[in-house]
Amino acid sequence: MSEERSVADIRLEKVRRMRELGHDPYGVERFERSHAVKSVLDEFEALEGQGVRLSGRLHSMRQMGKASFAHLSDGEEKVQLYFRKDDLGEVGWELSELLDIGDHVGVEGEMFRTKTGEKSVHVRRVVPMSKALQVLPLGKEKEGHHWYGLSDVETRYRHRHLDLICNPEARKRLLDRMRLTAAVRRFFDDLGYLEVETPMLQIEAGGAAARAFVTHYNAYDMDVKLRISLELYLKRLICGDLPKVYEIGRVFRNEGVSNRHSPEFTMLEFYEAYANLEDMMTRVEDLFRTVSMAVFGSTEVAIGDRRLDFARPWHRVHLLEEVERHTGLTPHDLSSLETAVVEARRLGVEDLATKAGGHIDLAKEKNLGGFIEKLLEVFVEPTLQDPTFVIGYPIETSPLAKKVPGDPSMTRRFEGYVVGREICNAFSEINDPVDQRARFEQQVAERARGDDEAHPMDEEFLFALECGMPPTGGCGIGIDRLAMILTGADHIRETILFPTMKPEH
Repeated sequence: MSEERSVADIRLEKVRRMRELGHDPYGVERFERSHAVKSVLDEFEALEGQGVRLSGRLHSMRQMGKASFAHLSDGEEKVQLYFRKDDLGEVGWELSELLDIGDHVGVEGEMFRTKTGEKSVHVRRVVPMSKALQVLPLGKEKEGHHWYGLSDVETRYRHRHLDLICNPEARKRLLDRMRLTAAVRRFFDDLGYLEVETPMLQIEAGGAAARAFVTHYNAYDMDVKLRISLELYLKRLICGDLPKVYEIGRVFRNEGVSNRHSPEFTMLEFYEAYANLEDMMTRVEDLFRTVSMAVFGSTEVAIGDRRLDFARPWHRVHLLEEVERHTGLTPHDLSSLETAVVEARRLGVEDLATKAGGHIDLAKEKNLGGFIEKLLEVFVEPTLQDPTFVIGYPIETSPLAKKVPGDPSMTRRFEGYVVGREICNAFSEINDPVDQRARFEQQVAERARGDDEAHPMDEEFLFALECGMPPTGGCGIGIDRLAMILTGADHIRETILFPTMKPEH
């Protein structure tokens, strides 16, 4: 028999004894509390000597003869409880002795201050409401008197409820993420955007360069894909003369996992008719400023060892200029893949990349756009610590963005960076159906050459464009990565309540 099972057996025996005493802890359906724990602590001066009713989980217990102390947490704050046999009576006292760390209880009593000055509840009645059959990693062990907590990362992510119970910092970060999402919604609602819902199961999963998850639709006996983006359906709504739309929803990309990537994540995308790239920059600046103030009470946010003020305008830099500044490769050098590879070899770019902690293999570069973005990733991104928009991306990697007037090799696209991390991606959207079809055809050719992340042909989306779409600005922001940046998380899993984990066995 395992140790865990033996603990469960002991605690089930306590449940049986509670029932013999006339109290079934699992039979309680409701307990009306008079205060939250935080309010009794904040209002202690007015409540001292007054009766209160509190409920929550026991985080510690300490017995001292015919008296005992415990700490009760309602998830937000903890307060000390004081039990005394003479006050509880024989049955009440035995019920208190049958309690364990992790149990949920309700208590009635008066507020008082102990000799050590701690604000406490002198308990007159205790109501067990749930018996924890597992040993939780919090408080003090009854015998060892050893403080311990939940620090194993694997356990924290796999059993998030334990993380929420035991780790106040992790709990706050996850709650801040929820408040952040709510603030994002209020921001767009206040601007007159409509929140919409678009299909998760799609025949053609487009809008991003990613591999899709595939599943089977039994009713129609056909394979469908889980969406990798929200973009193409939202732009169909713009074609339907809904001028401002946004969606916050899950997207799925069948690709690798890293500290910044999760195959299942939450995306915000918003689109506005008669707006352009510069309007999207304004929206992003306003969004960060508003959300920071709503969630943290300030536009200044501490991120690592930096303190950023989102009240300030973001820096604006051009991609090719930044690449030249960090590598020496000029826009002329990057006019074709062949020229770029020759000049990169001459400048020793592969060695420079290794020194910068990245990797570039010139022999494996297949197209100019991908090479330019690799240069951005290795040399430029780590330098973008302050909020910055990088403007102007190659056409090969931007099949949904308008071309730059006078330079058809580049597009009207920007990405936003904070502390070296990409946080958003925005376009002046293509509304020319002929141009869009040509881009899709180019992507289909790339797919035929082995690029399984190239964009598919989407005839239904092209039909919507052919019906007419006004000039439109659009932007996508990963909510999980936004939460990472604003809460200072080092790993994207810190901001996802239930990240996908490999089975333990």
